[in-house]
Amino acid sequence: MFVGITNRPRPYAWGSRTAIAELLGWEPSGGPEAELWLGAHPGSPSRIVDPGVTGGAADLAAWIADDPGATLGPYAHSARLPFLLKLLAAGSPLSLQAHPTAEQAREGFRRENEAGVPLDAPHRNYRDEHPKPELIYALSERFEALCGFRTAAECRQILAVLRRRATPGAQVVPIDGLLELAASDDALPDVVEWLSRGGDDVDAVVDLVADLAARRPAPGEDGLFDTAFATAVDLAAEYPGDPGIMVSLLLNRVSLRRGEVLYLPAGNIHAYLSGLGVELMAASDNVLRGGLTPKHVDVPELMNVLDFTPRAVPVLAPERPSPGLEVYRPTVTDFLLVRFGGGAQATFPLEGPAIAICTRGSVSLSGASSTRLDRGSAVYITPDEGEITLAGDGEVFVATTG
Repeated sequence: MFVGITNRPRPYAWGSRTAIAELLGWEPSGGPEAELWLGAHPGSPSRIVDPGVTGGAADLAAWIADDPGATLGPYAHSARLPFLLKLLAAGSPLSLQAHPTAEQAREGFRRENEAGVPLDAPHRNYRDEHPKPELIYALSERFEALCGFRTAAECRQILAVLRRRATPGAQVVPIDGLLELAASDDALPDVVEWLSRGGDDVDAVVDLVADLAARRPAPGEDGLFDTAFATAVDLAAEYPGDPGIMVSLLLNRVSLRRGEVLYLPAGNIHAYLSGLGVELMAASDNVLRGGLTPKHVDVPELMNVLDFTPRAVPVLAPERPSPGLEVYRPTVTDFLLVRFGGGAQATFPLEGPAIAICTRGSVSLSGASSTRLDRGSAVYITPDEGEITLAGDGEVFVATTG
């Protein structure tokens, strides 16, 4: 079955007021529109456009609960849709965050349950027992993000550049202290933990770094870190005094062009800064925050989850099985993303449930039955549709199992 679904964008304060509405041809609400959720997550399950075709179920979560066999096929044993598709529109920076592995999620969820921490408690870390890897496909011409740690040597280089910006004779003891703490290549966890715990010494470092980052380049600077320093200045305006301002300089600064995809596995610290994208993730709500937020930051648990290994920015390249079709397949089986870019007809086999949304033009989808998606419309696809053929002059994103 192809079943029409819809939802309202989540009004988080960091959301753009226009980007999602302009993409889908909708009337903007007038407030921030941060994320449009398409899935069965209890936080905002998609609404069924015509409940008559789902036996009266008004939303996707209720329909799956009523009939897991028809809605999930080979995933019926879990009675759970394993992925969540979103449109994400960042008008201002999101918090620094990381997500646990499957083992960490199970253990953390069990531990907090046994401790009697309410599921909706602000200081709760694990709201379910699932990991939350995710990917983001850039829809805007630029999508800006922080992602993963730089090498320790590069972190020290950034601190040294900042130090040279200080006025001769100025007090730079806070920077010297941080350089001393970061002296060895394996000291990055100690630096991040010290910053995350806060205190007067950390406040002094953050204030000095924000000031130096905003100054003109010192003689001999090659401009290599100009974007990182500009980011720190912007973050200081949004979150004055937050240790995440300094942490941001320890992270890779990423600028995705339209059509590029970033994959964020467990342990990868990241923050979306600005832009519009298609986000696809495992259906979990487990977030360990690391700064740039008024919300709870559990430093010991954050340190347990973070992967400090410096790695190349995890840009995910597509498979191109046929003209007009791109498949983004991460290292997990919870989800994969398919993009149909219009033009030639293309076919893709579904092994589980799927969700499709049209972001441009009009595209027909056919399997055991058929439907047509126009810009701004979305459908839930039951597994019995099998192989899906897409045709038309438009753009459709399909989220399905891996």
